[in-house]
Amino acid sequence: MTNKKNDIFAYVFHLWAFEDYLRAFPQHADSKQELHELNEMMHREGVVDSGHVQLAQIALREMEELHEEQLQVNAIYRAAIIRLQPSLNIFKAKTDRPTMSDIEACLTLVYQTFLLRMQKREISPETAAVEEQAKKILELISILYRDHQTTV
Repeated sequence: MTNKKNDIFAYVFHLWAFEDYLRAFPQHADSKQELHELNEMMHREGVVDSGHVQLAQIALREMEELHEEQLQVNAIYRAAIIRLQPSLNIFKAKTDRPTMSDIEACLTLVYQTFLLRMQKREISPETAAVEEQAKKILELISILYRDHQTTV
């Protein structure tokens, strides 16, 4: 599994992917120690059918805190979010959770686009462009998180 301190975006992305894998293939839960532990967590935390384990939720909150901080202090970051906001709002409106945070929306958009590609489904150029913008935001958050971890 990806190290949270090195790349928090990839860490959350992989947790979500492993959760979905265990939901689709519960018989594989004991194939690797890491899957076994995640499966136990999912059962213990009541997220076997849907939702995310606390590890993912905590990491998401940390990303959201960095996002809020950057909105206040980083004009380039704020401009990137402002450009992305209309597309994020449209995306959120199409989900069952239209009030999710911008960072969760970015993660969800990137993850759902990944799933569509895995299913060999077509991705519109507009969706691909929004996904690329969302990835850049998440990658920047990861860099800021890693830099913050090395100074603490």
